Amino acid sequence: MTSSPTAPLVTDEMRSIVGSVVDRRVSFPVAASDIRRWVIAVHHPDPAPPELLAPGAPAPAEFNPFAWLVAERIEPLIPYGSRDADRYEKTAGVHGPGLAFQVAAGLDVEYGVPMVEGDVIVSVTTLEEYREKQGRVGPMLFTVLRDEWTNQDGERVKVIRETSIRYA
Repeated sequence: MTSSPTAPLVTDEMRSIVGSVVDRRVSFPVAASDIRRWVIAVHHPDPAPPELLAPGAPAPAEFNPFAWLVAERIEPLIPYGSRDADRYEKTAGVHGPGLAFQVAAGLDVEYGVPMVEGDVIVSVTTLEEYREKQGRVGPMLFTVLRDEWTNQDGERVKVIRETSIRYA
C-alpha cells in the first residue's frame, strides 16, 4: 500500500496499534565472561580499565546481553533483521504505509540499575508513537519505538527510544 502525497500516512488501523508490543526478547543469564569480553572488545586495542574487569564488577551501561543470542523471543511475522520498512506494522497485524525508504533519526537512552552477573534481562519493544511531517523529500512518517529492559527482579535497566523516518 503506497500513500499519495496528500493522504495522511498514519491510518486508523495504524493508530490502533500504538502501544502494541512488536518485539520481546529474554536474555540468557549474564555471565562474568560476557561482561569481560565486552569490556575488552570495546576498549581494544587499549587495555581495559582494571575496575571494569574486577570480579563482581557491574556491566557498563552500554553492555548488550542480546548481542549474540537470545534465550527466548516472540516470533514476529517478519524475520529479525528484515529491511522491510513496514515490519512493525506487519508484526502487529496491520498494513503499514508502504513507504520505500527508512533512515534512523535518533536514539534516546535512559539508564537504570546496572546489569550484574546472573541477571536475566527482558526487553519489551512497543510502538510508542507516529508523527507526520512535510519535508524536502515529501511526506515523512516518524515512528518511535520504546524498548524497555528489566531484570529478573522487575527493576528497570534501561529504556531506549528509537526514532526512524520513512518516506517515499
